[in-house]
Amino acid sequence: MKGKGLLKVVGILMIIGGALSIIMSIIAIASVGTLTYLADGDLSSVQLNPTIIYTSCVVMILGSVAELIAGIIGVKNCAKPEKATSCLVFGIIVAIFNLLGIIIGAVGGSGFNFVSLIIGLVLPVLFIVGAVMNKKSN
Repeated sequence: MKGKGLLKVVGILMIIGGALSIIMSIIAIASVGTLTYLADGDLSSVQLNPTIIYTSCVVMILGSVAELIAGIIGVKNCAKPEKATSCLVFGIIVAIFNLLGIIIGAVGGSGFNFVSLIIGLVLPVLFIVGAVMNKKSN
């Protein structure tokens, strides 16, 4: 069955990455809370836009959860071509969250980083390719 191995390997990597990202998201949210407390609620004193900070935290946690779920679905359904559509949908969702994170980072002042774009899309694109290959073998 085409795509089974790719979907399984990338799914495992996405489970690991998603779990680590959830931990990092929690640390980031706690850090923003600490920074807000230390700045007496006024993040403008540290030259940061609170809207962008909170938006990036929400996107980070949602993207991390989506990546974890996508990885689990990919590993669980890698041998089931009839489930390839759900894998495809979650791969696209993860890619969108990664793109949103890069865009928010660019707007937030860190600038556009082409390397982050490539790295952020490698696993979702491979996951999507595996899902498409799996779907075609059905």
